Amino acid sequence: MNSRARVILLSLAALAGVCLTLALGRWQLQRAHYKENLASQMQARAALAPLPQDAVLAWVPGTLPDYAQRRTVLRGVWLPQHTLALDNRQMLDKQGFFIMTPLQLEAAGAVVLVQRGWLPRNFLERDALLPFETPTGTVDVVGTIALAPARLYQFDGAEKGKIRQNLDIASYRVETGLPLRDFMLIQQGPAAGGLLREWPAANLGVERHYGYAFQWFSLAALIAGLYFWFQWLRPRWLVKDHIPDDRT
Repeated sequence: MNSRARVILLSLAALAGVCLTLALGRWQLQRAHYKENLASQMQARAALAPLPQDAVLAWVPGTLPDYAQRRTVLRGVWLPQHTLALDNRQMLDKQGFFIMTPLQLEAAGAVVLVQRGWLPRNFLERDALLPFETPTGTVDVVGTIALAPARLYQFDGAEKGKIRQNLDIASYRVETGLPLRDFMLIQQGPAAGGLLREWPAANLGVERHYGYAFQWFSLAALIAGLYFWFQWLRPRWLVKDHIPDDRT
């Protein structure tokens, strides 16, 4: 390969690298802006007046994402026999469980899964839960609407038992035979019955996208800088250093 072909090939490679990294950086910025807008929408929904129970039950599946983070009050009775604990959940920098109990809605006949609160881990018996209370009779549950329980990494597929790593509403509907709705409720309010409800604010990872964008833009600048140095500045300095000085 002659020198001219080599220069052309290196120039094309550098141009492709710069274009690719700039495009990836721009894509990360777009993701960050999208999530910022999503966070703003979620905050605006949370500030709205609570939705009546009848309005919540009238949703069609395709409209559910539009109601995430909306507040509501559901009336019904707990189904404690179907209570589950999601393992490896943190609150106040401590490990524990999210307690999930279905709520049989009064009059409607529907069932909604409720994330009732956080329970500390039983360090004496890992497979046993510390005691907590489940009210009997009709209760009013104040909470915010969510589409599904937060998921953690798991090594196998479907999980069974009262203590699990993750919970899929559709799968649990089949498992229990309950008419579970396709959304859940995150109960709000002060600690009660041994359960804490210091839920952290939703983190959509906006800062991570800005960090990735900075890395891609930095890589684009590095490629351009190295190309300019090795193809333009350094050869000229080398030529200049080898020109004999005729001055006496």
